[in-house]
Amino acid sequence: MSITHIRQELSELEVSLRKEIDTLPQFIDVLGAQNPHLSLGEMIDRLASSHLTEHPLFLRLNRLDAALCQLDLGLYGLCSDCEAEIEQVRLNQDPTEQRCSACAEHYQHEHRHELRLSH
Repeated sequence: MSITHIRQELSELEVSLRKEIDTLPQFIDVLGAQNPHLSLGEMIDRLASSHLTEHPLFLRLNRLDAALCQLDLGLYGLCSDCEAEIEQVRLNQDPTEQRCSACAEHYQHEHRHELRLSH
């Protein structure tokens, strides 16, 4: 898959996420009327200081931002944990994927353990 194709796919995902944001009053309240003119980074910065940081949409925005940064740095498709190539099947399913399957499994196992300890 070419960088141009990946960038286009990520751009389409950003448009989709922005449309979703426009339907959620709690996001509109935080982002204000300037929402359509904010960059992805500005949106994330504003949302980071709100009560929406645990919202799945905020997490998806962060993953999109990370994927775009990795693309700019020439690191797109490399696991954020072990730096191995992320399987193409995983990237086809989710172009913002940050981990290879082995590291994703390990991360989920650890994350579930952390959740159990915090309750």
